Amino acid sequence: MTSELLRRLEARDHTLWPDGNVAPNRLGWLDMPRRMLDQARTLNSFADSIDQDTIVLLGMGGSSLGPAVLAAIRDQLGDFSGRRVVVCDTTDPSTIAGLPLEDAFIIVSSKSGTTLEPNVLFSYARSRVADPSRYAVVTDPGTPLGREAGELGIRHVFENQPDIGGRYSVLSFFGLVPAALMGYDVAELCERALDTDREEAVSLGEEMGAAALSGRDKTTIVVGDQTRSFGLWVEQLIAESTGKQGRGCVPVPTTEQERGDDRHVIGVSIREPGGLGTEFFRFELAVAIAGHALSIDPFDEPNVAESKANTLRVLGALPLPSLECSAPEDMMALISAQVRPRDYVSLQAYLPYGHDDELEALRRKVRDANDQLAVTAGYGPRFLHSTGQLHKGGPNSVIAVQLVPSKPSAELSIPGEPYDFPTLINAQSIGDHESLVTHDRRVIRVELDQLDEIG
Repeated sequence: MTSELLRRLEARDHTLWPDGNVAPNRLGWLDMPRRMLDQARTLNSFADSIDQDTIVLLGMGGSSLGPAVLAAIRDQLGDFSGRRVVVCDTTDPSTIAGLPLEDAFIIVSSKSGTTLEPNVLFSYARSRVADPSRYAVVTDPGTPLGREAGELGIRHVFENQPDIGGRYSVLSFFGLVPAALMGYDVAELCERALDTDREEAVSLGEEMGAAALSGRDKTTIVVGDQTRSFGLWVEQLIAESTGKQGRGCVPVPTTEQERGDDRHVIGVSIREPGGLGTEFFRFELAVAIAGHALSIDPFDEPNVAESKANTLRVLGALPLPSLECSAPEDMMALISAQVRPRDYVSLQAYLPYGHDDELEALRRKVRDANDQLAVTAGYGPRFLHSTGQLHKGGPNSVIAVQLVPSKPSAELSIPGEPYDFPTLINAQSIGDHESLVTHDRRVIRVELDQLDEIG
């Protein structure tokens, strides 16, 4: 069975997934390790031509999570020097205001070239750094972003192969242009991907899907302390690919052993940065097959588009509506009062970056207070382009906890727009709240100043 599934996948057999799937236009990732191996020398030469010691990448979802993991793993495990790398995939004004743009080379990444967040981040960056030679763009052929980059005289536009979805794009230009700038051996990443045990990867996907169908749908990814950032990428891949039609695998990245009768535990061991090539391709293969096992299309993302539309609608009807919020000291009791067997909690922090340890501590606190309940945690609006698909399209077992600032954020304008960044991130939280409620999900909205206020 495993060998036959692998044969069909490698043959691009889109009948592996239900009728009407988008797979015929989404399987280019299968060729990427070999194709990009041929581009390795070009990418390394491009990286050598850049004078700046700092790289800032502006993106969202699949365009940014892979590079974020590559940067973090390099810093934790790498024994090679490389440029400082800052990935910005948020609309939080204080995080954006603190970007080291003046001394940086800036990459703008967007598959469609129409995604709101990278576009407004690009506009903001250009208000601080006008020199087009300080920019590169990664996008699909013929996008509005690509055309704009050409008109502006941007230093380089990398046109990606278009038959690759964002979350499957880490071994394409979207991941490997930043990787080259970070000092990675691009050829090694591709070679390690090509050496992946494909039958083992397919078997992993079969097991994930079967476990979810049997009630063990909390796919618990256990990583090491130094490689916990891998969870950012694999969480999106699993959640956005499988969370549809009331089914799905709920990814729970953790550095601790977490047990429960709804858990399916997968260990991941990454000993050096080059090993990411194997793990990236291994999980891409596995999740495609998990979609087959669940009888869903792993390559579309219908509820992501829904939240985007909600945000635009909210922004088009300013001023923003006010939503009822709970006090931080009431949050734990509110969660415990709503928990049902086999639920999970999603902590959604619409807060400045830089509080990863505090957010992880809160995740464990909620887990331990509720009998080892599966709990995930992430920043908004980042998760709207990743796990947000699962929250609305997957099983109705989520308790979504929106954590929003109690005080207005400092103003930070967006060139050419009638709203600023504080308004935008608030509109995104409101739009997603509306979407969750529409899908009959349980939502708790909490205003707070610090994460440690929660009692």
